[in-house]
Amino acid sequence: MSRQPVSDTGAAESKKMSTKDENKVETVKSKEDKATQTSPRSQKSTKFANFGATASQSEIYDYYEEEIKRLAIKSSSQSENEALKDEEETDDSQIKTYDIAHLAELARNMEGEVYHNMHADILCDLKYFEDASDAFRGEKGTLLPLWKFEQGEDKCLSVTALCWDHKHSDLFAIGLGSHKFTQQGGGMVVLYTLRNPNYPEFIFNTASGVMCVDIHEHLSHLVAVGMYDGCVAVYNLKKKTDQPFWDSRVSPGRHKGAVMQVKWQKDDLDSNHNFISVSADGRLVSWTLVKNELVFTDMIKLPVPDTIPDDRKDVFFTVGTSLDFHKQKDCNFLVGTEYGKIHKGSKLYNRFVETYDAHFMGVSCVRWNPYHADVFISCSWDWMVKVWDQTMKSPMFTFELETGAAVTDVAWAPYSSTVFAAVTSEGKVHVFDLSVNKYEALCQQKVVSRKTKLFSIEFNPVHPIIIVGDGHGHVTSLKLSPNLRKKPKDKKGQELPMSPEVEIAKMEQLLSLLR
Repeated sequence: MSRQPVSDTGAAESKKMSTKDENKVETVKSKEDKATQTSPRSQKSTKFANFGATASQSEIYDYYEEEIKRLAIKSSSQSENEALKDEEETDDSQIKTYDIAHLAELARNMEGEVYHNMHADILCDLKYFEDASDAFRGEKGTLLPLWKFEQGEDKCLSVTALCWDHKHSDLFAIGLGSHKFTQQGGGMVVLYTLRNPNYPEFIFNTASGVMCVDIHEHLSHLVAVGMYDGCVAVYNLKKKTDQPFWDSRVSPGRHKGAVMQVKWQKDDLDSNHNFISVSADGRLVSWTLVKNELVFTDMIKLPVPDTIPDDRKDVFFTVGTSLDFHKQKDCNFLVGTEYGKIHKGSKLYNRFVETYDAHFMGVSCVRWNPYHADVFISCSWDWMVKVWDQTMKSPMFTFELETGAAVTDVAWAPYSSTVFAAVTSEGKVHVFDLSVNKYEALCQQKVVSRKTKLFSIEFNPVHPIIIVGDGHGHVTSLKLSPNLRKKPKDKKGQELPMSPEVEIAKMEQLLSLLR
């Protein structure tokens, strides 16, 4: 039997022990007890008590097993409590985020309802108004002003590009920049919807002026942008960031001049999205979106005019001003140049197959007809608009719009193969229908204030409206009157159903008279 010391805290209890018990503690009854007895300390400081127990190895092992299980259960309960606490915190943050997003959506809907109430008359004009006075104008038509879109911060910027979203017909993008070298600075990309012209849906500020914009036909959240400093960028509207998701600012293939046009292409064999740009440095470059970077491929370089000496052709380059791809055969494309020539090229061979001496001054825009495979249109700063058949070297139709007024943009109507509209630096919109009048416009209307230039025009893909952009950063929407969107009729005077075959036949009938 062994003895163990009693602490000072138990001294009070030890004092209660009788003298007889103390004598028992100090007495050694046998040699066996003496063999296991420790040397006693001074009785003044230490008291001793008797303790006895038996413990086998199996009992000790079982005790340790139980202790290990108890500690494991305790640690697991603590980790579960921490996990529950983290989940509660996460749930709270998610609830807060959901509540904020829900409130934002409610506020957006409320804003839309307030806007509808404020501008109910304009909405009714868009949906239902048809100008009855067209019946007394003969073949002439008018443009009805609807909304004016203006961003308060862009007064010193011009509208350099317009593009409708083909997936959402009420959404369009505006590129803001400047064509003048001495007025360069930052730019903007702004996306508006017809449901709320008071404030844009998206605003992106750019380090350089925006020169061109293109929205992907099928993936409308991808917006390609070309800038004055030679950089191209792609914004992802699904990402909540003001910065482009892809850009060529640090790419070795970056353009050395202003990017004048960007056009989305079909996905490549690896299902990567890609687009093509043309620039003032005379290069056509293909850009492929690979993960988080833009991979460039030089396609072709615009040819230098023959008037440049051979020993200086390496120094000079041809400025590309406009680019458009064939609507049926997307491997064929047209490029307008600053020297007035139009080059037809092929992506299959990466070379130009035809050149047209189109204008005396720079080509401001060139576009393929959306229906007829051989027809395209061009306009220039030489006051001219020309309609071409790609199989012929000379234009089929030539229109001089205004003396001294540059034609800055032209566009085909999506509902007719013979209707197109152009804008001039004098602030006028000219609308033509070749099936009605082959010699003059059906509508010539000034839509902006005095000394304001128009730079861009686009037809809505669904609604009978156009948008035009001016030199003060404003965009005006206009509705076409019934005379400007007449449907073709058969010999009995009945309207034919709208179809590509009918539109192709209508244009082919015009071309047969001139070939």
